[in-house]
Amino acid sequence: MAARETTVGLVAQRLALAGVFLLLWWLGARHMPSFVLPGPAKVLAALDTLWHGDTFGRDVLATCRRVLSGFGLATVAGTLLGLALGASRALARFFEPLLAVFNTVSSAIWAIFAIIWFGISDATTIFVVFMTAMPLILTSVWQGAQAVDPQYVELARSFRMSWPRILAKVHGPSILPHFFSGARLAFGFGWRVSLVAETIGSSDGIGYRLRQAADLVQTDQVFAWTVLLVGLMLAIEGGILKPAERRLFRWKNASGARSASATPSGRAAVATATVSISQRTQG
Repeated sequence: MAARETTVGLVAQRLALAGVFLLLWWLGARHMPSFVLPGPAKVLAALDTLWHGDTFGRDVLATCRRVLSGFGLATVAGTLLGLALGASRALARFFEPLLAVFNTVSSAIWAIFAIIWFGISDATTIFVVFMTAMPLILTSVWQGAQAVDPQYVELARSFRMSWPRILAKVHGPSILPHFFSGARLAFGFGWRVSLVAETIGSSDGIGYRLRQAADLVQTDQVFAWTVLLVGLMLAIEGGILKPAERRLFRWKNASGARSASATPSGRAAVATATVSISQRTQG
């Protein structure tokens, strides 16, 4: 009952926030030219026009394909490299300066390099999304690997668990929260930088249409594409990433309850770790 009331209250707050935003938008549009700030009704009409256009579906699918491809490659590469750095301190010390460089370089610079190397193609946007998202995921997985309790690893080895099983049962629960935190951040950045890449390195897609509308001073279409992009991001975030995160982390409440009942003594901590490893091994 309490959870339902909390959900209803949260939905009411979000609706109230959206209502305030739309009201302020409408009031601002009344006092500005439409080519500067089109009103909600004009943007909605532009969105309907785009929806019934010949290239709408192809543009949306092109952007989604590029973003998901770049993000998927970044997830695989960032996870593997993060695990490697977490497993070897010498390797981490050696590559840490390079990681700092990757985190510092702007996505606009990667877009320029991509244009030089790949020209106007899908590879340009995929490369920019990859180079933006991969360092974020790598850093998050690396931090998660460093947070693994060495006692858990030693206990798992005492049970003669194989290294892949130790990785799945011991490292996994510690790394997953960090991974999802970094992945959600990387996914959001990936969507944003895809627009930058598409404006200069694509002949279709949402970013290309945004630039085209801006060049023709079709501000209502610029707003319409922006609203569509935000809607896609929120749908993927709320419909896929958040439910997956909640489903994967259902064990945390039970784990927190066990930790709260444990005493701070070394013997109790080891006993709790043994129970946890045994349960994960059986799982």
